[in-house]
Amino acid sequence: MMQTLFGNLAIFVLALLVGVEVISKIPSTLHTPMMSGSNAIHGVVIAGAVITASLASTPAGYILTFIAATLAAANVFGGYVVTDRILKMFTKPKQSSMSTTAGAAS
Repeated sequence: MMQTLFGNLAIFVLALLVGVEVISKIPSTLHTPMMSGSNAIHGVVIAGAVITASLASTPAGYILTFIAATLAAANVFGGYVVTDRILKMFTKPKQSSMSTTAGAAS
């Protein structure tokens, strides 16, 4: 059992190191497409929570899968909110009608 634990821990640490290395090399212009891709990946997490819920047979299992599905859905929703805010930073602000008429009058 300890070998399995250490093996899983080693895989987790290696995945963590590779993830940090990959994310640090991404230029800032690609962060928005990357966020959209990660939102799709988190959608798979919701599907996994639903499949796990179908296999649950105890009240504790139902509660844990409900919490997992809720947190995964919040993560997807939050990712889309952040992506929307990032995209709004790159759009030109709309000029109000007051500023165009005031500029024409002077």
